[in-house]
Amino acid sequence: MPIYIIYALLATSGTWLVTALGAATVAFFKRPTPKLMNVMLGFASGVMIAACFWSLLEPAIDLADSIFKTPAYFIVTACFICGALFMWLSDKAVTLMKIYTNRCALSGNGHNNRITMLILSITLHNIPEGLAVGVAFGALGKGNDTTQSLMGAISIAIGIGLQNFPEGAAVSLPLRREGCSRSKSFMLGQASGIVEPIAGVLGAVLVVYTEMILPFALSFAAGAMILVAVHELIPECQKSKGENPYNATMGIVAGFAVMMLPDVMLG
Repeated sequence: MPIYIIYALLATSGTWLVTALGAATVAFFKRPTPKLMNVMLGFASGVMIAACFWSLLEPAIDLADSIFKTPAYFIVTACFICGALFMWLSDKAVTLMKIYTNRCALSGNGHNNRITMLILSITLHNIPEGLAVGVAFGALGKGNDTTQSLMGAISIAIGIGLQNFPEGAAVSLPLRREGCSRSKSFMLGQASGIVEPIAGVLGAVLVVYTEMILPFALSFAAGAMILVAVHELIPECQKSKGENPYNATMGIVAGFAVMMLPDVMLG
């Protein structure tokens, strides 16, 4: 097995572990600290937004220029939009599950269906996140193994891992409130992240063995990550900003700077 696929497996296993750590908060807290979650979500969104350009879109443009006769801007833009559309369709699927849940609630099956919908919605969003990490590490095996690219791949994994912590808690804590035991809440919460190593290895395998797919995969992952950051993470971290209005905002700025600095320094 190529070493870069192993790297992708290790990185996405790490993001899964962070999901499990978030789910483990059910053993200690009834509710996570809003201030800490806001800063973490803001930091993660800043990292992901910066990583989308320097670690995904910029190399995708360079690769598309060298591999295809079709203009790079067309390929990258189209795949970027497809990545965002994939996440949008995922949200639509979750909305349909919510409608089904509400109907089942009227018939007396609301408890089990609320649990199912909650787990599926988080799991669905973890698929493109795992793909993004896998693609970033798989790209290292195609001559894109500079220090800058390696730092970018690691930064993407760290950024996604950071935002997986509150996602794990977002599954386990509501399950506990629904009446599940702490152990069951933890197991279901960490299970929502198990798709990330699977998606990560798949993304890395596709990139390692099919060079032509690399610009498409990088751009697709960037579109998915931007939609997650802008549509979900940023609004979520700004929800309870009343007492400390700049906590989440400074988290976003810090995350963007942390991702941008090494990329710009290493040129």
